[in-house]
Amino acid sequence: MPAKPDKLRRSRLAILVGVSVAVAVVLVPIIAGLAIGRTSGSDAASGGQIPAAQIARNPNVDPGTPLPGTVAPQFTLTDQFGAKVSLSQFRGKVLVLAFVDARCTTVCPLTTVSMAQAVRMLGPAATGHVQLLGIDANPQATAVTDVRAYSAAHRVMHSWDFLTGTPAALAAVWKAYHVYVAASHGNIDHEPAIYLIDARGRERTLYLTQMAYAGVGQQADLLAEGISRLLPGHPAPHGLVSMKLAKPIGPAQSVSLPVIGGASQARTVKLGPGQPHLVVFLASWVTEISDLRAELDLLAAYQRQAAASGWPSLVAVDESQTETSPTALPALLNQAGGAKLGFPVVADTSGQVADGYGVRDLPWIAITSATGTIRYSHGSWLTAKALDAAASHAAR
Repeated sequence: MPAKPDKLRRSRLAILVGVSVAVAVVLVPIIAGLAIGRTSGSDAASGGQIPAAQIARNPNVDPGTPLPGTVAPQFTLTDQFGAKVSLSQFRGKVLVLAFVDARCTTVCPLTTVSMAQAVRMLGPAATGHVQLLGIDANPQATAVTDVRAYSAAHRVMHSWDFLTGTPAALAAVWKAYHVYVAASHGNIDHEPAIYLIDARGRERTLYLTQMAYAGVGQQADLLAEGISRLLPGHPAPHGLVSMKLAKPIGPAQSVSLPVIGGASQARTVKLGPGQPHLVVFLASWVTEISDLRAELDLLAAYQRQAAASGWPSLVAVDESQTETSPTALPALLNQAGGAKLGFPVVADTSGQVADGYGVRDLPWIAITSATGTIRYSHGSWLTAKALDAAASHAAR
C-alpha cells in the first residue's frame, strides 16, 4: 500500500507547517463522502447537512483516508499490566489502533482523548464491540512502567490496552504499519496515526491527529462516525459537534475564562490586551513527567516576586481539551494549597486560546505585553531563575 507512507509524510509536514492547498484538494472527494447525511450542533437544529466544504476548510481535523481493506499486520506485545496481547485475539471487534509516545506531551494526549470520546459518543452500541489499542511510539520509553504511567496519568488505565515490547519488536510493528518513528537527543518524532480495523481484521481508515486543541472534539466526532460504519446497524453517535473551524483566540483578543482553582475572587479572569500576563498552559497529566506540586510552588513564588517587581501577573490555564475529567486539575490544585497559590487557574474549555497562543507542548509558558503581543514563549518548565529573568526582560 504505497499510498499510506506518502499520506503519513504529508501529514507530518502538515502538523509542522500547516495543511497545504494541494492536500486539501486531494482530500475533497474523501470529505464529500464523509459529509453525506451529517448533522450536528446548530446545523442539526436547523435540519441542514454539514457541507463537505466545511470540513475541507478545517485544518484542525483529518477526515480520514479510506484504505483498501488489507488484513492488518499481526503482532504480539505487552500491555500496561504486563500481559501478552495479540492483535488476532480481537477478531470480531472493531479496533481503534493508535501510535502513541508513552512520554508525549504534545499531540499524543489529543489522540488519546479523541479516541476515548469517540467510543463514549457511541454509547452502549460500542460496548463489547470496540477495542481501543495504543502502540508505544517511543523507542526510549519501552518499559511496561512507561505505558502504565501514561495510562494512569490520562485516566485510561481500564479503557484501552497500551502495548509495548522490545525496541526490535516495536520497530517491526512501526514498519508493518508504515509509521515513521525517530529519536534524536531525547526528542521523539512520530506520525500520530490512528487506524480503524474492522471485525474481520482489515484496515479500513487511516486518521492522523492534528496539533490543534480546538479540533479534539471534532476529531472524536469523525472517529465515532468512522467506527459506526463498521458496527452492526451503524449506530448514530450522540453529542455531535459542528465541523466549522474554531478560530484561535490570541493575546490581541480579549477573552474571559472561567476560574477553576487557585486564588481569585472573581468567577472569570480576562486575558488579552490591557495588562501584561505570564500565561502558563498545563494539565493534570503533566504529573507523569514532572513534579506538578513543586512546579506550582515555584509559580506561587514567582507571583509574589512579580507583585513586588512589577512583572507580568501570572495566570495558569488548564488545557481542558486534553483532560479526561474536568475535575482532574482542580483536585490537584486543592492538594497543592488552593487559594494559597496566589494566582488564578482558569480553563480553556474550547482549546481556542491554546491555539491562539501557539501552544505546541504542555506545559507551555507565554509572556504577553499590555498591547496583546507575545514577548516570550517556551515549552516545558523553567527554573525559578530562568522564569524570573524572562519576566524581567519582558517587562522592560
